[in-house]
Amino acid sequence: MSLPDRIDPRPPRRIYRWDLDKTYLRTDFDSFRDLVRTAFQKAHEKVAVPGASALIRELAANGDSRLCIVSGSPKQMRTVLEEKLKLDGVKWDEFVLKDNVGNLLRGRFRALRGQVGYKLPAILESRVSAPVEAEEVLFGDDAEADAFIYSLYADLIAGRVDERVLTQVLEAGGVYPDDAERVRSSWKRIPIADPVRRIFIHLDRLTPPAHFAPYGPRVVPIFNYFQAALVLLADGHLTAPQVIKIAVEMVQTAGHNIITLSNSFQDLIRRGLPLQQAALALSQALDGPNGIIQAIRPVPDIIAAFTKRLAALGTPPAPPRAQAVDYVALISHALPRTHKDRKK
Repeated sequence: MSLPDRIDPRPPRRIYRWDLDKTYLRTDFDSFRDLVRTAFQKAHEKVAVPGASALIRELAANGDSRLCIVSGSPKQMRTVLEEKLKLDGVKWDEFVLKDNVGNLLRGRFRALRGQVGYKLPAILESRVSAPVEAEEVLFGDDAEADAFIYSLYADLIAGRVDERVLTQVLEAGGVYPDDAERVRSSWKRIPIADPVRRIFIHLDRLTPPAHFAPYGPRVVPIFNYFQAALVLLADGHLTAPQVIKIAVEMVQTAGHNIITLSNSFQDLIRRGLPLQQAALALSQALDGPNGIIQAIRPVPDIIAAFTKRLAALGTPPAPPRAQAVDYVALISHALPRTHKDRKK
């Protein structure tokens, strides 16, 4: 009996797609000075958004998943960015960076700031090789157009957006013809499915959550990654002990406390997220024995107070209903700079 030459890894059951700047990393690029300083930072000088690395590690610990990173950072920063991720204990399967030097040399100036023509083809091309049944969760921020691009991506592969609308969006977004062709080519190779379960938008600029209401309940704006962990607990991606570990790390390393964590939970409840079962699971986990948590002071006291606050949560409002997204109407608001540049 002969043995196979190799054993291929199991196909991923879940795919987690992350942006980097302002989603995973605290990055300032609102001025030229900020851009220069960011470009010359060493790996140990870069700071992750609190809870982001802990969340990624806990999601990876469940197995059968892939971490795919698509960032607008230039390719020349790959070495330092990879070193930073390794310092944080983050392992990735796919890492795409933007070819800004190539865009400059080719005179593609719109592409330097444009995101639709960069991120949309990149994630569509990645999806081509993914299993049809693989679920996806995407992470972005409010500094650019992640909610728009991720929602469009989800509805494209689910068959809810037709080619007429796609063409209008690509034209309004100032997408170059070759990038538009990459979008169409990849899209047509992807079997119709509805894999995108959640889109998290980190509110780096503190955009009001109501701003994202037109995208429906699939898009969840978050002020911190404890909120993302709570929703992922409710969605079955994390266990209650894993959420507690993320909360503990945020308490220990980022200055969070019982007030900020409980306010974060209550904010999601007020917005209609169905988290009552998650609250129950957390309460049960907090009441049970956990040697690691009990050994860390003052975490036991914080947990005891947090358990009382969970018990005090009232009946949540009805969750928002899913709705069709009008991408043609939204693009001028989602991509104001790109839209203006195209008109020049």
